[in-house]
Amino acid sequence: MSTHMGFRQYISLLDMMARLSLRAEARSYFLSYLWWILEPLLWVGVFYLVFDVLLKTRTPDFLLFLMVGKLMFIWFSKTVNYAGRSLLGNQGLIGRMALPKSLFPMVTILECTYRQLVVIALLFALLVFNLIEPNALWWWFLPLVFAQGLLIVVCSLVAAVLVAIKRDFGLLINLGLVFLMFMSGVFWDLRQIPNAEAVEFLLTWNPIAFLLHSYRQILLWGESPDIVHLSVLTFVLSLLVVSLLGLYRKYSTHIARLVVIA
Repeated sequence: MSTHMGFRQYISLLDMMARLSLRAEARSYFLSYLWWILEPLLWVGVFYLVFDVLLKTRTPDFLLFLMVGKLMFIWFSKTVNYAGRSLLGNQGLIGRMALPKSLFPMVTILECTYRQLVVIALLFALLVFNLIEPNALWWWFLPLVFAQGLLIVVCSLVAAVLVAIKRDFGLLINLGLVFLMFMSGVFWDLRQIPNAEAVEFLLTWNPIAFLLHSYRQILLWGESPDIVHLSVLTFVLSLLVVSLLGLYRKYSTHIARLVVIA
């Protein structure tokens, strides 16, 4: 934030900008808000066609397995991708107004989160429709979503500055997100890896792989997530969020200069 804007003002402006942007985006498409549901479902449909119909994957209940992984991964990948361009995309506004620079990636994060709330509601409806009964383990969904939200904030804030430094980073971020999709078990089960050490390595050092695996544990397999790992991950990400917001505030002038001269 900045010395000219309090916390409540920051949150109010953040929410207003996110809602206005969503309305403007919806008005630009014939199907409007329906795309919030149609786009993720189309992605799931494409992967289901490729991996289950054509490649004949042996993963049990693959459609549900895929829905949980892809619908939650989309939130991360789309947000980081869009947030990476948020500072440069508001170049004119940053050059004219003394606004907190973290506001711009945070608006993008909030936009994508509002859309994701609809996707999450859809996901639970589809699970229930497929006779997956809600149970007490589903409450773990809330801390898992919170941890993923923190991860998104961290990656988005870093991505926005990197792209402001050099636009080339945008291409690298896109490539990195594709690589991460393949390395996080979006459409394949990590437990199928014969090397137990490799599985442990992925779950320990790839937070997206851990989160997707944990979502499936609580929603599909009736298992509790690794509570210690989740607690440590949430704590570390919380520290990183606070640190990055502090750095955005401290180096606000430098960030503005990077964006204006880009």
